[in-house]
Amino acid sequence: MINLILFGPPGSGKGTQAAKLVEKYSLIHISTGDLFRFEMSNNTPLGQQAKAYMAKGELVPDSVTIGMLRNKVEAHPEARGFIFDGFPRTIPQAEALDALLLEKKTTVSGLIALNVSDEEIVQRIKLRGKTSGRPDDNDEDIIRNRITVYKNETSPVYDYYARNGKSHTVNGTGSLLAIFRRLCKIINGF
Repeated sequence: MINLILFGPPGSGKGTQAAKLVEKYSLIHISTGDLFRFEMSNNTPLGQQAKAYMAKGELVPDSVTIGMLRNKVEAHPEARGFIFDGFPRTIPQAEALDALLLEKKTTVSGLIALNVSDEEIVQRIKLRGKTSGRPDDNDEDIIRNRITVYKNETSPVYDYYARNGKSHTVNGTGSLLAIFRRLCKIINGF
């Protein structure tokens, strides 16, 4: 079983690459963004909470995120593995993910971080904002705040998995195919 954490700041290309990796490796893609959008579009209490935090460019509390994640994992007992996109974002979330996978008698295979410059991220998100329908994708101050939040609160997760030799970094710029090949080279080593 391959359990991959696809890691990087908002706009680094995690979702785009995850779709290609799902096809190649027959994994289930779990995007916290997709989970949040589902909950928000259905106007659930969890969705309303997530919407309020995301509108300010802040992280959604662990209790909300972990509840959504557990439901998704448990809905796919037949899975050959998972790609976690946008999760974990904090050390407590990483510990919660490890505990959840241990319950399922598996572990995180590896974390791969997409390395992309701040300026490239801002441009990508603003471009995405033209079609995403998300007001926070069109506000450069909120975009830059999301990058800062990622660096301050999320990047320690890389170090958490690095202690067990599970963290890897790839260049997240260039053609989609070039980035995909870089990711596959690492995954094939799992």
